[in-house]
Amino acid sequence: MLEGMGQRGYTVWQEIGGRGSVDGEPHLGNHAWPTQNHALLSVVEDALAPKIMQELRKTDTANKALGLRAYVLPVEDQL
Repeated sequence: MLEGMGQRGYTVWQEIGGRGSVDGEPHLGNHAWPTQNHALLSVVEDALAPKIMQELRKTDTANKALGLRAYVLPVEDQL
């Protein structure tokens, strides 16, 4: 989805443990809770952020079991 919107750069973290704050089950990568989470970070232009969030909301609505979470944070400076 990001590349389709012209956003090339991102970083992915895989096999992250945790538990959702609302109704999610633990994802700890052990015998009791074998699943794990993944995270992605991308710094995007201000105009692109709402478009990405809209697409993520569509995905979350269509696939509630994913437990998708997304956040927009300001970036003050970059090299």
